Amino acid sequence: MKKNILSISIAAIVGLFAGWVIFENKNSVTEKTSGNNSQVDQNHHENEDTEIWSCSMHPQIMLSEPGDCPICGMDLIQDNSSQAGLALNEIKMTENAMALANIQTTVLGNESFNRNDNSISVSGKIVINEENNSVQSSYFNGRIERLHISYKGQQVSRGQLLAIIYSPQLVAAQQELITAASLKKSQPALYKAVRNKLKNWKLSEKQITDIESSGKIRENFNIHATVSGNVSQVMANEGDYVKQGQPILKVSNLSNVWVQFDAYENQIMQFKIGQKIAINTNANPNKNYDATVSFIDPILNTTTRTVTIRATIANKEGFLKPGMFVTGKIRISPTSTVSRSLTIPDSAVLWTGKRSIVYVKTSPNEPIFEMREITLGIKSGDYYQVIDGLKNGDAIVTNSIFTVDAAAQLQGKNSMMNKHKNHTIISDGELSVSKELESTLKAVLPQYLKMKDAFIKVDSKKVTKYAIEIQKGLEAIESNLLSNQEIIAIKEAVSTLSLIKNGMNINKQRDHYIIFNQSLITYFMRLENLSEPLYIQKCPMTNGDKAAIWLSNESIIQNPYYSTDMLTCGNVIYTINK
Repeated sequence: MKKNILSISIAAIVGLFAGWVIFENKNSVTEKTSGNNSQVDQNHHENEDTEIWSCSMHPQIMLSEPGDCPICGMDLIQDNSSQAGLALNEIKMTENAMALANIQTTVLGNESFNRNDNSISVSGKIVINEENNSVQSSYFNGRIERLHISYKGQQVSRGQLLAIIYSPQLVAAQQELITAASLKKSQPALYKAVRNKLKNWKLSEKQITDIESSGKIRENFNIHATVSGNVSQVMANEGDYVKQGQPILKVSNLSNVWVQFDAYENQIMQFKIGQKIAINTNANPNKNYDATVSFIDPILNTTTRTVTIRATIANKEGFLKPGMFVTGKIRISPTSTVSRSLTIPDSAVLWTGKRSIVYVKTSPNEPIFEMREITLGIKSGDYYQVIDGLKNGDAIVTNSIFTVDAAAQLQGKNSMMNKHKNHTIISDGELSVSKELESTLKAVLPQYLKMKDAFIKVDSKKVTKYAIEIQKGLEAIESNLLSNQEIIAIKEAVSTLSLIKNGMNINKQRDHYIIFNQSLITYFMRLENLSEPLYIQKCPMTNGDKAAIWLSNESIIQNPYYSTDMLTCGNVIYTINK
């Protein structure tokens, strides 16, 4: 019994000693590694602190921990962009989305990127040469009995009959002539004075001689054109009483015309009288005209901050019509600061208000893009001078930039439309829409809504039909009336419509429909005076969970990206013209 008690006591002592040794060793190891692990733990907590949890149906909900959506009760999901560690201005796209949108990037510094044709591109229009304007007036008081030239644009030739006028004043002068003719031997001075008065009223020598020899008074007299040209303004009508010297017609000689360009304030120092201009018209883009700068307006237009530059151009064939839009390239010195500066193509730039925006690819191996505001100088050819914001080696988006910006909006990141992160596509209002684009969008809106319905009904043939109609409408727009940003959006939309109409099946068409919507919906948002409201709707489960948007004239959700299984997936995020 005593031996058993002793054995148990010894075992207990050994156990306690072993526990003490193990505990001390563990404390020792912990103390040695605590310094290294503390930083890891801190980083881990920091990462946890930056985690964002959002609702797939209500992306405006952003919480710092998992849970339920306070609106619909769905489980919150972790924000993918936060997991990727992207900056505020960065977005990440899928490789598939990049391929569908044909997004292309170019590295600054390549030889092809720094080429410069030492010219500045300007836009302008054909106007009437005011030096060739003349007025056809009545040379005596009377009433217009007949007006042979009665509308604007008529061709007039020198000597052509313009009008027939009844003039009591001229009747009296004829009587004076007949009387003076009988006294010309006794009073030659009187006779000569009467004839000269009729000559001053533009009667021809033959007309005067006929009156004198016949002894008959004519009541109506013809007025003939003294110059050739086109009627630019009709200033009287048949039956009007006109006074001596009163204008009847304004005639413009269009054998040569003026070309007027608007040069921006920061371009003024690049222009001089005598510079050569290569001019091209939209009506005949294959024909170039050469002209010389003949006038630079000394006064700056304070509204547009531009100066008018003018050149005279021959127009013997009459092809150049006043009002035509033209583009011109003015040669500048090869030593100009433009040719020595970093330049980027105009297709890489988005404009909104006073901001110029590009998208820079920040990762060489991943499709990650950063929105960056830059400062631009003058435009030379198809390139802009970069004053600040970019450097050699930067890779920038040069094709489908509008699609990249639309993707940034959908991901709730900073973009051209929204300076501040907001998780919808609603902009800060800086984007403006030209009247030309607004009227075009209203014209194609019925076809857009029909195409959306065809997607819902899974009717690929009708999708193709309406895509063709929309494409024709967009291609007919006059690009000279659009901003650079609008031109980019239209080009991307037209390109995507081509892919939709050539799509092999409805799923392929839907992929391109996502890109098409991203290109134009931000412009649809600014339409006014619509007959009924439009709804921008969004499905967060589409486009690889990056979300997709579409337009509808009904607030009820019918998702064009899915068939019957998920037809009601989505929600209204904005109402147009409410």
